[in-house]
Amino acid sequence: MARAAKLKPTKTLEQTLWEAADKLRGNQEPSEYKHVVLGLVFLKYISDRFEERRATLEAELAAEGIKPKRLPDFLEDRDEYTSHNVFWVPELARWGYIQSVAKQPEIGQQIDQAMDIIEKENSSLRGVLPRNYGRDGLDKRRLGELVDLIGSIGFTETDDHGADDVLGRVYEYFLGQFAGKETGKDAGAFYTPRSVVKTLVEMLEPYKGRVYDPAAGSGGMFVQSAEFVKAHGGKRTDISVYGQEFTDTTWKLAKMNLALRGIEADMGLRSADSFTDDLHPDLRADFVIANPPFNISDWWAPKLADDHRWKYGTPSQRNANFAWVQHFIHHLSPRGTAGFVLANGSLSSKSGGEGEIRRKLVEADLVDCIVAMPDKLFFNTGIPVSLWFVSRARHGNGHRERRGEVLFIDARKLGTMESRRLRVLPDDDIAKIADTYHAWRNHDGGYEDVPGFAKAASLAEIAKHGFILTPGRYVGAAAAEADNEPIDEKIERLTNELFAEFKRGHELENEVQRRLEALDS
Repeated sequence: MARAAKLKPTKTLEQTLWEAADKLRGNQEPSEYKHVVLGLVFLKYISDRFEERRATLEAELAAEGIKPKRLPDFLEDRDEYTSHNVFWVPELARWGYIQSVAKQPEIGQQIDQAMDIIEKENSSLRGVLPRNYGRDGLDKRRLGELVDLIGSIGFTETDDHGADDVLGRVYEYFLGQFAGKETGKDAGAFYTPRSVVKTLVEMLEPYKGRVYDPAAGSGGMFVQSAEFVKAHGGKRTDISVYGQEFTDTTWKLAKMNLALRGIEADMGLRSADSFTDDLHPDLRADFVIANPPFNISDWWAPKLADDHRWKYGTPSQRNANFAWVQHFIHHLSPRGTAGFVLANGSLSSKSGGEGEIRRKLVEADLVDCIVAMPDKLFFNTGIPVSLWFVSRARHGNGHRERRGEVLFIDARKLGTMESRRLRVLPDDDIAKIADTYHAWRNHDGGYEDVPGFAKAASLAEIAKHGFILTPGRYVGAAAAEADNEPIDEKIERLTNELFAEFKRGHELENEVQRRLEALDS
């Protein structure tokens, strides 16, 4: 009988990326790895989707009785791809061609040419794609090996990575692995894990309207918002997307990521600092969704001293957390709601006037809900975080009046460990958090406090705690599990268990003594 062939284990995306880093090690600075890899991943992604659409089209044409000799004309019809939200990829930019020349000394120039061709054929990508693969400092043998490696990753709808925020994951991985090599403001940037983004989006429910992220990173907030709309029967055009990003390479990454998803977004004409160069000064968004860089200290500029955004107090020059909060509020429409990630220090810090700003936000009835999140959610930082929700229309806005109270949710015990370093929130846990918020916020939601998990606190209670917003202060301890065992039976059981342990201890002691005596003899 023939032995069954062993299935080849599937590598994770991160495992493949680590191998990619190995290909570049010693030839490129670690901080540059992501720029080399991201462009190749992008090319492979759009090529896979192109070939997937091509195969589908060929099957459709064959079913319609189109003769084989006529197929090439139809298969090279640009509109057959763009009408299905698939990038048109000319032959010299397709992955099959790139891989066929991977071992040639001109592979770098071939990749640069492919980037040029893609941009010329797809206006949404003009000036965005990475170049310079043909530079002298990039080893072409290693580049060819990298092409072969990236070629092993599948990005069709049936592959593991076909529906992911792939570019964001690649970016996060390299930021995490080589964070010590990063410099400048982008060094504090963290890709927002999918489960965190999904929690924000599920709680906010951005069905329609203007969505804004002034710290857009790789664009993951917009991707998930669009997925939310689609999942609830809407169209991507139901939301208008506005964003801004400080780091030029990350701004380009976001443009690439959104283009992949067919999301029309106004990301401004360039990268820019949201504080000193607001590209959307007149925007008033229905939803702000953001994960700003944590605790950045080099954000201040003298021109910001009397900025009109600081309605609730001038933020600390040494920490931008409450500058971000007030920037978000400034850009909310009269009925808008913001959901964002902040480091836990923002819940209790009193330095630099932060305590006073937090008090004013609460007293202005802007703070709607605070969620303490589990640890180890971020790949490249262990900083504990919370989700903040602030709303300008807590008197109703389609929901019940919530003035005079704030919902606190302690979700620190939720989630499952995906690895020793990384925790994820499964969909059931996300639903638990979002459903609790909706039950509290909605008319006749049937909300009830859950000891150890959720508490609707009055402003008077919050004032007693000095306007500290740490959920653990409010939710209390979880209710003890009911114990129906009669006390007499419990005492007898525990006594028997104790004497059994004593007996076992004596037995072990005798066994040790016996073995020691054997050694002496």
